[in-house]
Amino acid sequence: MTTLPFLVASYLLGAIPTSYLVAKRARGIDLRRHGSGNLGATNAFRVLGWRLALPILIVDILKGWGPTFLFPLWDASPPGWALAYGGMAVIGHVFSVFVRFRGGKGVATGAGVFLALAPAAALASFVVWAVTVYLTRIVSLASLLGALTLPITVWVVEGDTPVLRVAVALAVFVYYSHRANIRRLVRGEEPKISRPREVG
Repeated sequence: MTTLPFLVASYLLGAIPTSYLVAKRARGIDLRRHGSGNLGATNAFRVLGWRLALPILIVDILKGWGPTFLFPLWDASPPGWALAYGGMAVIGHVFSVFVRFRGGKGVATGAGVFLALAPAAALASFVVWAVTVYLTRIVSLASLLGALTLPITVWVVEGDTPVLRVAVALAVFVYYSHRANIRRLVRGEEPKISRPREVG
């Protein structure tokens, strides 16, 4: 079965701990010991500043886009397998075998999956994310609004398809994984990224 190696490869690509590697290389720190301790883009923006976090964000997006878009072409699998490959990449990002099954919250890698599956919806979500970051400097709020935008836009553009159901599932997961951020937002205590913070 040719799909099994691609499923494993999807997980391993998603599991590459981009923010951990960049923080170690550029600042000599373990990002798990700073900020929220999360290895996603939100904590990278907060701790490392946007100049380091932006490349991390792009790579994490590509970790989702690559398996979803390219692997079905290479193994000639039915279209549904793109969802499976993308899902494995997100799982790898959230539960990375390379850093004791810790990782990010799946936002950027999930965005990459939908950039391959439903590019118009993904771009709409990115615009919402970018505008929210620009206006509020709160990356977690931007991620929550972007996640909410995704299934709505998929439904408008694609209708009721399996992609819509995956978009809803991803949005629910993003909100669940951001529950601590939501509590801080309600209390007005969520940190902003108005200035890059030097550590180490």
